Amino acid sequence: MVKRVILIVLDSVGVGELPDAAEYGDAGSNTLCNISREMGGLRIDNMTSFGIGNIDGMRDLKKTDQPSGSYGKLAEKSRGKDTVTGHWEISGIILEEPLKTFPNGFSPDIIEDFEKLIGTKVIGNKVASGTEIIKELGEEHRRTGYPIVYTSADSVFQIAANEEVIPLESLYRMCGLARGLFVGERTIGRVIARPFVVRDGEYIRTANRKDYALDPPAQTMLDCLKMKGLEVAAVGKIEDIFNKKGITRAVHIKNNNDGVDRTLEYMKEVDKGLIFTNLVDFDMVYGHRNNIEGYARALEEFDSRLPEILAEMKEDDVLILTADHGCDPVSKSTDHSREYVPLLVYGKGVRRGFNLGTRECFCDIGKTILDFFGVANDINGTSFSKEVLL
Repeated sequence: MVKRVILIVLDSVGVGELPDAAEYGDAGSNTLCNISREMGGLRIDNMTSFGIGNIDGMRDLKKTDQPSGSYGKLAEKSRGKDTVTGHWEISGIILEEPLKTFPNGFSPDIIEDFEKLIGTKVIGNKVASGTEIIKELGEEHRRTGYPIVYTSADSVFQIAANEEVIPLESLYRMCGLARGLFVGERTIGRVIARPFVVRDGEYIRTANRKDYALDPPAQTMLDCLKMKGLEVAAVGKIEDIFNKKGITRAVHIKNNNDGVDRTLEYMKEVDKGLIFTNLVDFDMVYGHRNNIEGYARALEEFDSRLPEILAEMKEDDVLILTADHGCDPVSKSTDHSREYVPLLVYGKGVRRGFNLGTRECFCDIGKTILDFFGVANDINGTSFSKEVLL
C-alpha cells in the first residue's frame, strides 16, 4: 500500500498540442520539445531517466532504453487552458464551460461596476505582466491614487497598488468587493491583490499578495483524502487554487527553488498522505515572457534538484510529475497553450519502463492517487494504479 504521494506540477510544461489546439490559437505548440529544439537539447538527465523522452510523440528529447519509471501523457478534457482549470481537473473536476478570461481587458460595464463599488477610477485594464505594468503605471498611480487593474492568460482580476498610496486594508477591501462582481456569467477563478513598494526607484512586489479564490464546484481528490484523515500538504499556490478546500497544511513560496525546499521539508514532516506542489516560475517568469533560455535553465535547475527529492523518498512513496497546461515560449503568443501534459511516475514500488500511453483526462491522476490510498470516491477519471504498482 502506498503511504505517501509527492505530486509536483511543473506549471505550463506542456508536451504537445491537443487535437483542438487550433481552436485556441495554439496549433504547433509544444512547450518542452520546442524549447529543447531551440536550445539544441536540454540537460534534464533525471527526467530523461524517468522516461520523459519516451512519451509517445515526443521529439527533440533524449530517450532512454531503460526508463526508471512509468511514463505517458494526459489530455485536458475540460474547456480551457488556465491554471485553475488544469489543477481542478487533476483533482477530478471536469469543467464543461471554461472559466471566464479577458484577453482584451475587462468590458466597460465591469469596470464601471467596480469603480462604483470602490468609489474611485481605475487605470490599466489590460492583459499585462505584473512586474511590467507597475513600472508602466506606477507613477500615474502615485499621482492619482487610482488602483491598477489588469489580467493575464488566467481567469483572474488583479489589482496592484503601492502600499504607501493605498494601504493594504483598503486594497484587500477592494479585492473583496471585486470577488462579489465575478459570479454567474462573469465567474472567474481568482481576484488577486498585488501590493508593491518603490525602493531607490525600483518597483518591487511585496509578500502581501492575497488571493480571493473560488470554491471548486464539486468534491475533489483533496477533499476525499482529508475526509479519510490523510494529510494534504500544499506547496505554492495550491492553497489558493482550491480556496483552502481539502487542505490540511500549506506554505507559499518565493520561487521554484523555494518550492523544492518546502517540498523537502514536508517530506520530513508528513508521514502519510499527499504533498501537492506547484512550481510556477516556468509559467510566470519565463513562459509568459517568451524567455526560451530562462525556461530551459529553469527546467535544468529543477532536474538537478530531483536527486534531493529521490533521496528523501521512502519505500512506500510515489513521485508524480505532471503539468497543468502549456505556455510555449517559442510561439509568438505569450498566452497559455492548449497541450497534453507529461505523466511521470516513480517509486521503488512502481513498474519501470511502463508506457501509460495517452490518457483521456488529467483527472486520471486524482483517481489513481485515491486508489493508491484505498479511498472510495466518485470523482472523474480512470485509475492507472494497477498498471504502475508492482
